[in-house]
Amino acid sequence: MRKTVLPLLVLLAVGSAQAASEFYCCQDPANGRRVCGDTLPEQCRGRAYRILDSGGNIVKEVGAPLSPEQKAELILENKRRKQLEDAGREQRRRDQALLDTYTTAEDIDLAQKKAEADVNLAIQATNERIATAQKKRKKFADEAEFYKKKALPPELEKDLRAIDHEIRLQQELIALKQKEFDTIKAKYDADRKRYFELTRKSPTTPPGGAVSQPR
Repeated sequence: MRKTVLPLLVLLAVGSAQAASEFYCCQDPANGRRVCGDTLPEQCRGRAYRILDSGGNIVKEVGAPLSPEQKAELILENKRRKQLEDAGREQRRRDQALLDTYTTAEDIDLAQKKAEADVNLAIQATNERIATAQKKRKKFADEAEFYKKKALPPELEKDLRAIDHEIRLQQELIALKQKEFDTIKAKYDADRKRYFELTRKSPTTPPGGAVSQPR
């Protein structure tokens, strides 16, 4: 029992001696001289100080408390740093997705052609719907010829308004689809540029340029 307790007491005594051998030091603001103590001196409170061991070696340096302005600036700086880190992670994710999507620069050309071809198909389908609607409108217009000098039947008037509205909507859809060509070009131009930056391979221009747009 004594063999177990004695070493423990010795360790506790050594630990207490080591703790007591630490000193807190700072510059006295009143005279500029260094002031030290085994506990933090009153002159060091609210100021930067050092913790030294019995040999005078610096164990730790503690900075002065931040002012409200410094705290606010630190919060902003941490926020800016986090935004930069988040942006960096997002860019790395996009770069990896780009490299996973395209094996060669030619893959970008093919993807652009397919995207433009899909838009062309959508425009073609919309033009066909407009043509069908215009045929219906002609039928309604021919029927309206019989009512030149009198009011149109409510049902016929309603059909004309509805078909005109449908034609306008389809024409607006074509205008939107036409704008998609600019969006597609910008996207794949950006993909080519970034692919070149990541791989140092010169991007190629699609043979014959972009897919022609319907007139």
